[in-house]
Amino acid sequence: MKLADPSGKNPSGFRFEGEVHWNLPPAALYEHAIRRHEGYLAAGGALIAITSPHTGRSPRDKFIVREPESESKIWWGRVNQPMGPDHFNELRRHVLSHLQDKTVFVQDLLVGADPTHALPIRIITEDAWQSLFARNLFIRIHDFAVLRAHKPAWTVIATPTCLASPDRHGTRSPTFVVINFAEKLVLIGGTHYAGEIKKSMFTVMNYLLPIQGNPAMHCSANVGQDGRPALFFGLSGTGKTSLSTDPERPLVGDDEHGWTDDGIFNFEGGCYAKTIRLSLTAEPDIYAATHKFGTILENVVADLTTRELDLDDETMTENTRAAYPLTHLSNVAQGGRAGHPTDVVFLAADAFGVMPPIARLTPDQIEYHFLSGYTAKVAGTEKGVVDPEATFSACFGDVFLALHPKVYAEQIVQRIRAHKARAWLINTGWTGGPFGVGHRISIRHTRAIIRAALTGQLDGLPLREDPVFRLLVPEQVPGIPMELLTPRRTWATADSFDAQARRLAGMFVENFKQFEANVEPRVREAGPRAG
Repeated sequence: MKLADPSGKNPSGFRFEGEVHWNLPPAALYEHAIRRHEGYLAAGGALIAITSPHTGRSPRDKFIVREPESESKIWWGRVNQPMGPDHFNELRRHVLSHLQDKTVFVQDLLVGADPTHALPIRIITEDAWQSLFARNLFIRIHDFAVLRAHKPAWTVIATPTCLASPDRHGTRSPTFVVINFAEKLVLIGGTHYAGEIKKSMFTVMNYLLPIQGNPAMHCSANVGQDGRPALFFGLSGTGKTSLSTDPERPLVGDDEHGWTDDGIFNFEGGCYAKTIRLSLTAEPDIYAATHKFGTILENVVADLTTRELDLDDETMTENTRAAYPLTHLSNVAQGGRAGHPTDVVFLAADAFGVMPPIARLTPDQIEYHFLSGYTAKVAGTEKGVVDPEATFSACFGDVFLALHPKVYAEQIVQRIRAHKARAWLINTGWTGGPFGVGHRISIRHTRAIIRAALTGQLDGLPLREDPVFRLLVPEQVPGIPMELLTPRRTWATADSFDAQARRLAGMFVENFKQFEANVEPRVREAGPRAG
């Protein structure tokens, strides 16, 4: 039976001849997904979906359509590859033709918890489980009258089984993620990895919000019992979700936020947490969410007889994921909004094992390290990444930026200074040696370090300057071993540490050359010493 559009219109002006299912709740989407063999039920009630061969994003297959309004603003290059209008029009016809006789699932949702900046969207998918993914990750509309009147400003069409022809459609491969700012349309195909749906709309918000003078941020956020919010910037796998999901601090959101004159707000209504080696002891809330009805588990392994999850199994990928609504968590800030942050934390998973676990940043170092965005790509987060790799990602997420990084840096630094927020650089990576030799800093220690910083326990304590990275490191942190605060002491030999530190410092200096023309000399001088 073909279902009617509750608003009396075809979805976003597109006409489909097959069944169209509108705004189905989780139970109905479970039924469709299981009947269509899209996934299977795990013990506890989560739905497992396998996305191979794509078990991470495909950034080299992302394109933005050249059009007059946005062309002069876009940061063209490796991150935002151009696609001509003719190729896009041909690809759109191809996608719509592919869907004509298929069953499609539609979700009408919002991006942005701030009513002033909320973006109404429509997500059209050919997989039922991806429809539930969108329902989990974006913000649901609970008022049926409002839902009936929903008019999407943007539409995303996700067609995993639709493959592009590079010669015909101007793509690099059969996989494509294409954003058209003129038509307010995103086309995704050739990949089942649902993170592309989420991140394509993040790129859209990274275009729209900064143009209005408001930072869009790849960060998590939570609020202390005293009402003081904190932001956590970092790439996937550096600890944004784990460290912000804190039983003592209500969570605002785990990944994407905006910062306006009124404070911060979450773009999303759910979380997209990594689950590999998830610990019930260290991360009880996230662990519990992986076992709840309504959660989507991507590429998580379960015993096919008992359906019990094995969160340590990386057979499919290191990048196993759980997508669940915020309501699955026990400690969430209501409304997805908070005031102005009093603390900003930059998370860096240092695969070289030479950076201190915590440093207080000066105003110039804030800008330097935000533009640098040093971390390590964690295995499986992107296609082809097997082991952690040292990398620099401007603004801690350059693959999601639509505009030049200097735009975001200027806006973030201005907000931090205006609200006198403290800024910290936290190493969630390795100590005792580089990846493969040393070990990762325990989440227990990192939590204790962050709590000490956010609660003011480090204010007024003596700081020493790291001789290579020029970072101001607390001489002591309550409950943290002294040697951990001085990475050089954790290595087998001081000479090996010094060589590795100089190597990484040189990488910082070389990477920052691309930004030197856009910053004051004092910002450049705030970075590590090379040589």
